Amino acid sequence: MNGADSPRSVTILGSTGSVGCNTVDLIARNREFYRVVALTANSAATELAEQALLLKAELAVVADERCYGDLKNALSGSGIEVAAGAEALVEAARRSADVVMAAIVGAAGLPCTLAAIEQGCVIGLANKETLVCAGRLMIDAARAHGARLIPVDSEHNAIFQVLEERHRLAVSHITLTASGGPFREWPLAKMTQITPAEAVAHPNWDMGAKISVDSATMMNKGLELIEAFHLFGIPEEKIEILVHPQSVIHSLVAYRDGSVLAQLGQPDMRTPISYALAWPRRMSTPVASLDLARIAALTFESPDDERFPAMKLARESLQNGGSAPIVLNAANEIAVEAFLAGEIGFLEIIRLVERTLERFPHRGIEDLETVLELDISARRDASEQLSAIAV
Repeated sequence: MNGADSPRSVTILGSTGSVGCNTVDLIARNREFYRVVALTANSAATELAEQALLLKAELAVVADERCYGDLKNALSGSGIEVAAGAEALVEAARRSADVVMAAIVGAAGLPCTLAAIEQGCVIGLANKETLVCAGRLMIDAARAHGARLIPVDSEHNAIFQVLEERHRLAVSHITLTASGGPFREWPLAKMTQITPAEAVAHPNWDMGAKISVDSATMMNKGLELIEAFHLFGIPEEKIEILVHPQSVIHSLVAYRDGSVLAQLGQPDMRTPISYALAWPRRMSTPVASLDLARIAALTFESPDDERFPAMKLARESLQNGGSAPIVLNAANEIAVEAFLAGEIGFLEIIRLVERTLERFPHRGIEDLETVLELDISARRDASEQLSAIAV
């Protein structure tokens, strides 16, 4: 990064996950430009301690209190402060920082992300589930506290880069691209036999297990649809999804004069992460340059809603509003966890989500407490159904 006046202070929430590890890698390559305030993890105490020592973090927090002793022993004598538990995570998010990378997977990251927003800093938003569950609360909080939300999902980061604020009213539609996942061309009969190992083997991206499964069911694209609605204020009917197997064009913005602006790049999460870390500047990364001559051909196709009904469920949840997106996300997290544990089959993931949405009573959203209450209730409902689903 060029032209930085002083080191930028950074907190990474979820530093041992896929996005978190890539963020650590970029900061380690640009140490003179960053000071690390806090790192947090769920239970990976050993890896968290290694990261804290590498980056000379001021604070390391592990959510699982049972791992506190391991973390404390690993950092003994380092001068790095150690804490554990849910409240400690929120307090870490509240520590003054220029940038907070919000990379805790799932709805569990919501309290921390809102706490970070309240300090009015730049939020590298790598947790789409927080916007899915509490989009209006988060957007209102960011506006009230002067926080800047920089999306780290490659698709939303692409839109952020090419959506011209002065021409927002001239936007015709936006297009989120999707790789289509590893099973885009599989016959439905064969999809009943998909294993967790096959589902997490994404053809283009190196991601965590949960996000990889979401990509395979295309629920990830459904969640991104809801995220885009909140982030950019674009009506649901103007948000399109296009399958682009090469994952080179990350998203497009079409204007009413016929112009279409797109952001292109390698399928490497370090590019959007670096954009959030350095914004409004840019920083050097080890990402390879894009060689379009070598790629030679880019292809596109419409998504198959019959094969991948998750996107339809997401659109309906967004249209219904209130508790529906919360239930969608909660049931999906339970279903994906059950699939990865071998408790249900691949096609049962979306069936469980659909059944939970049908069973769960619709409610409005008033505040964070309501969101968390609904999330817990929806998870309980989805979990109770698991025993009735045959593998």
